[in-house]
Amino acid sequence: MKYYLTELSDIIRNRRSIKPEQFNSEPIEKETISALLENAKWAPTHGMTQPWRFTVFTGEGLAVLSEFQCETYKKLIGRDKFNQKVYDKLKARPFLASAVIVIGMKRQKSEKIPEIEEVQAVACAVQNMFLTATAMGIAAYWTTGGLTYKDEMKTFLGLEEGDKCLGLFYLGNYDGEMPTSERTEEKDFVKWITG
Repeated sequence: MKYYLTELSDIIRNRRSIKPEQFNSEPIEKETISALLENAKWAPTHGMTQPWRFTVFTGEGLAVLSEFQCETYKKLIGRDKFNQKVYDKLKARPFLASAVIVIGMKRQKSEKIPEIEEVQAVACAVQNMFLTATAMGIAAYWTTGGLTYKDEMKTFLGLEEGDKCLGLFYLGNYDGEMPTSERTEEKDFVKWITG
């Protein structure tokens, strides 16, 4: 075997989503975040469109994201539906992370490649980041909450018509043990046809 399959399997099976509320305040170096992004770009991509676009917020940039999220929420929701808890969470959550990577998908101009395949390529890129973070002992959380699918988010990120925001990827350090999880058995999700 060319690679150590047991180590790869361990990384895959031990990947977990850890919410930013569980992060500690220890910063993550820019070089570490760059290594995650380097691995992200090696995701499969039909037609080599490489549709992933990442906007990284760190340091004072977290305040920019925080302000955009809470104030845009306030403007969009209106007084009658305004929820102070939602506003407060949108304002505070970026500051819980060492970095927030907002995930974008750049649509191919010719639209030759089906959009779903571009979305899938970006999801694979995010999985590469998740697995790299796991191997480095960094906590990560991918969320599509808040303003993810709003046009205002696309504008904020400089995305164009046809492009999409696919969520926010929070990174931080974590003091606890990674939680355990279970998955169903193969018989529950695989059908074998052998002849």
